[in-house]
Amino acid sequence: MVDAPDGRNRRRRGASGDEDRTAVFRRPADGGMPEEIEKLYRPSRSEQRSAGGARPTRRMPPAEDAPPRRRRPRTYDGGGRKRREREARRRRRRTILVLALVVLLVVPTVFYLWADSRLQRIEALPDYEGRPEDQPGTTYMIVGSDSREGLTDEDMQDLRTGDAEGKRTDTIMVLYVPDSGKPSIISVPRDSYVTIPGIGDNKINAAFSETLGGGPSTLVQTFEQASGVRVDHYVEIGFSGFVDIVDAVGGVEMCPEEPMEDPKAGLDIEAGCQEFDGSTALGYVRTRASARADLDRIQRQREFFSALISKATSPGTLINPFRSVPLVTEGTETFTVDEGDHLSDLGGMALAMRDSPATTAIPVGSTPTLGVGSVVLWDETRSEEMFSAMQAGEEIPESAMQE
Repeated sequence: MVDAPDGRNRRRRGASGDEDRTAVFRRPADGGMPEEIEKLYRPSRSEQRSAGGARPTRRMPPAEDAPPRRRRPRTYDGGGRKRREREARRRRRRTILVLALVVLLVVPTVFYLWADSRLQRIEALPDYEGRPEDQPGTTYMIVGSDSREGLTDEDMQDLRTGDAEGKRTDTIMVLYVPDSGKPSIISVPRDSYVTIPGIGDNKINAAFSETLGGGPSTLVQTFEQASGVRVDHYVEIGFSGFVDIVDAVGGVEMCPEEPMEDPKAGLDIEAGCQEFDGSTALGYVRTRASARADLDRIQRQREFFSALISKATSPGTLINPFRSVPLVTEGTETFTVDEGDHLSDLGGMALAMRDSPATTAIPVGSTPTLGVGSVVLWDETRSEEMFSAMQAGEEIPESAMQE
């Protein structure tokens, strides 16, 4: 047993490992305070500072003996990487959006300008003294000519077109779009007896004949002076272009009530609904092998032209590149328009013809035979009623329409 500073006895730890609590503290040989007790009474650093004592300094080992400083490893910034990835995705999406807008805006514009440049243009609507002033509504003159341009000898033989030089009107129609109301497709009989500037009284077909000194501008002027209706746009297409356009849309369905056969036009069809390809369609709109000859023919022309435009502007054609691209390519190359007309005017014509237009003809009064042959004289009362409505931009009344 030994006496502890607090007066209690402590045991020593023996060899057996038992703790001898009397030997916890050892008294130094010089009789001073044991080191363990001295530590308990040593003032803290904060007490030393408050007492005015100097802050103990830490002795640093010599530089050569200092251990090398370990660099703190960089930690993985998962959140920052995700932010960078999100920002990169946003940039890619913005780039794709800009490219898509460029494609949607630039490509159609370039395609439109290219297609518009392919249209053949002539001066068909020149001003002249006495020409009707601008009128409400919009009027298109649509001419199907018998021009063989673009056809080979084999084509002319297959299509039964003959090999006549020059060109004459095979079809004359006027598409009239009033300011309000239903549009009308009006056939102009080719044998209409009118006064032609520079030629005299003759069939209106002669106004287009190049051999008589006519042409598109003479035809337009003749119709304007005979009707008092101003023509706003001019569209012409020949045999070759007609066949190509019908084939480009994949054919047109027609439903003739009777079978028709005409070796001169290369036509041989059965009654009932059937698909007409280009060559069959050309024979169908040209034949006169029916009871009323030319009057039946112009009725078939109106019906077929309406069906063709409806097929050409249908969603099945427009969204199908194998149909729409050949249609634009063939159509723009074969259409002849006035110098002031553009592809947008053809589009307006097509849209008007999809709006279920009425089909009619200039009312016929009689068909006498005169010095130039069998001609068509217009019904003065009913034709005047028709032309007055067109001059005023109004819908043509049914009483003025010809069957």
